[in-house]
Amino acid sequence: MVLTETLLALAAYVSVMLAVGVAVSVGPRRLARAVADGRRRVVAVAPYVLPLLAVLGARRLALTVGPELSWYLEWNATEYIYSLEGTLVADVQSVATPALTEYFVFVYLYGYVFLLVFPLVAYFALDRSDRLAELLAAYGLNYGLGLVCYVLFVAYGPRNVVPEAVESLLYTTHPTTQHLTGEVNLNTNVFPSLHASLAATVALFAWRTRREYPGWLAVAAPLAVSVAVATMYLGIHWATDVAGGLVLAGVAYVGAVRAVARYGCWSSLPDRVTRLWPS
Repeated sequence: MVLTETLLALAAYVSVMLAVGVAVSVGPRRLARAVADGRRRVVAVAPYVLPLLAVLGARRLALTVGPELSWYLEWNATEYIYSLEGTLVADVQSVATPALTEYFVFVYLYGYVFLLVFPLVAYFALDRSDRLAELLAAYGLNYGLGLVCYVLFVAYGPRNVVPEAVESLLYTTHPTTQHLTGEVNLNTNVFPSLHASLAATVALFAWRTRREYPGWLAVAAPLAVSVAVATMYLGIHWATDVAGGLVLAGVAYVGAVRAVARYGCWSSLPDRVTRLWPS
């Protein structure tokens, strides 16, 4: 029941933000034309959708079997990260105020989802499918490489390691969010920060599409920075996790752009699939 209410709140907030973003940046006419041409556009990016779905499925499976393998390898990076940066996250939290906490909670929960979903809609509306294909490939690389790191390294966040110095602001101010975050992540999965990596990836693509959507860059860049800071402010990630996430974002961005440049997009579906989805 609590999880359902949390998901409904998430859907409501993100839907409102998407509606505003699409109305301002994309426009209803352009979106309507894209929907009418939807079959061709979905076919074009199909080679990049399928690997992304496979990675997301593997990530879901890793929530149950991943920890056993991680502890078997015994590559615990927690102490190394803590010795590297000490109480840096506690210093970030030293500026906490109720208003600032509410802002970063909103950014972490709702702004982050909006940041990931809006460019999918916006790039779908572009006549060429290259940018959407690149974004999907970058998402897949982020999740795939992040999953490898989560399996290889055991790493607890600052709220678990130094609870006397770092407060779990997300859960103390909004305890019901534990039901949502518990469905998508584990306490040992903090390096690198996928929130930071995916947010930075979106910002990089916002720069890449600044001519098509100049207003989106002005929104995506500060929102991506806010997401990265929120992960530390709320006591979830170390600065090292964020730095790792930024490196991952760069690798995913470059890899995705090169992959699409090399392999391109599909121009048509195989005949058997086409019969299942007629024009």
